[in-house]
Amino acid sequence: MTVPEAGQVPPPARDPWKGFRGVCAGTLVLEAIVVFLSLPVVATVGGGLTWISGTYIIALGVVMLLGAGLQGRSWALSFDLALQVLVILGFFAHPSIAVVGVLFLAVWVYLLYLRRDLRKRIAEGRLPSQRE
Repeated sequence: MTVPEAGQVPPPARDPWKGFRGVCAGTLVLEAIVVFLSLPVVATVGGGLTWISGTYIIALGVVMLLGAGLQGRSWALSFDLALQVLVILGFFAHPSIAVVGVLFLAVWVYLLYLRRDLRKRIAEGRLPSQRE
């Protein structure tokens, strides 16, 4: 690690974004599981599973699982938030899917807050790996 000049904040020794990307990936995997578990709910409570609603739910869950592996990309968080919109639009299959979307949207808004806080801590040099 190079010694920073006076008044300059040292860079973190370890990548602090690696953990954040892991949390985002884990959240997407958990959300995909919940979306897949909505299939029996829609089938029994929602008046039956149609090929449209079944395909939509399965495709949404698969895209979430694939998206979990893309968290290292610069556009990953935008992709994650776009998925939340698609889950909320799942209202047409059954209102319970939209409820899942709203609940996970709250989780993603909290993750946005955590990302902002992490950026602020890095800029101020307050991460443990930035201390000498």
